[in-house]
Amino acid sequence: MQLSRARVLILLLLSTFAPAQVSSSDSKTPQPTGVDDKANSNAPALPASNFIPDAAGMLSQDEMRNVLRISADNDIENDKRQRNYTYIEREEEHKLDGKGRAKSTEVRTSEILMIYGEQVERLISKNDRPLSAKDAAKEDEKIQKIIDKREHESDKERKRRIAREEKDREDGRKFVSEVADAYNFHFLGIEKLGGRDTYVIDAEPRPGFQPKMKYANILPKFRFRAWIDKQDLQWAKLDAVCIDTVSFGLVLARIHKGTRVVLEQTRINDEVWLPKQMDIKVDARVALLKNFNLAQQTIYRDYKKFRTDTKIVGVGEVPQ
Repeated sequence: MQLSRARVLILLLLSTFAPAQVSSSDSKTPQPTGVDDKANSNAPALPASNFIPDAAGMLSQDEMRNVLRISADNDIENDKRQRNYTYIEREEEHKLDGKGRAKSTEVRTSEILMIYGEQVERLISKNDRPLSAKDAAKEDEKIQKIIDKREHESDKERKRRIAREEKDREDGRKFVSEVADAYNFHFLGIEKLGGRDTYVIDAEPRPGFQPKMKYANILPKFRFRAWIDKQDLQWAKLDAVCIDTVSFGLVLARIHKGTRVVLEQTRINDEVWLPKQMDIKVDARVALLKNFNLAQQTIYRDYKKFRTDTKIVGVGEVPQ
């Protein structure tokens, strides 16, 4: 699952029908306190150099909001650099019974490839066993179709695709701006994470929030704690939990209270932030009929920088 950190909260909405969560640490949701209900969400942006705790060791509401907004802009650039990397992801999914016990487990390991600047997932094993020859051939066929499609892409199709990608990035930036407006924040201090200093911020839904974007209306249904790298102003970790039932879509899908996602990232080669681990717990229902009670952990590893001068060849084609 390739991730955009700027839109990571909406992951809870979009991932309902695939994974599931659980932080192995504290299962109790952070309870922000001491928030300022009178904070001005339209305050002008502050330069990063102003993000210095006061004598009481606190950041102001405006500073915390601007930390989030700047991190959104940084994420757009980080997303571009992320496209230069391949890596391995291992998803371990547990289907749970009503008491939270695992009924079945499935493990999928995939290689995240770069094909013409696009991240593509290629399944390489199931339940820690290599794919059968038949399944491996299907994966090769899938990759080949992507290569063929991009090789024969017209100028019109290319422009349309690039415009769509740019719109997605801009929507991500706008969504995080909505996040900054949707919450009151409580600064918990500076904490080491992966040997680096991070701002730790709790977010509690702000009464009276009026969403401007589609899906932003789900924000008051979640609270979260964020660890934002002090030097890079990138999201290093996020722990978000659903605090009320979320209903959406034409199929009357619902995410239930308690659904939770914990995402941690790591800095690679002193230039890019890439996913390190994601734990998700999803309690949901689709069309009021099928329940999804899942717990999933995804581990990311073996990051390799993709050489921009590498020639992409078809499956089975030997480069000269």
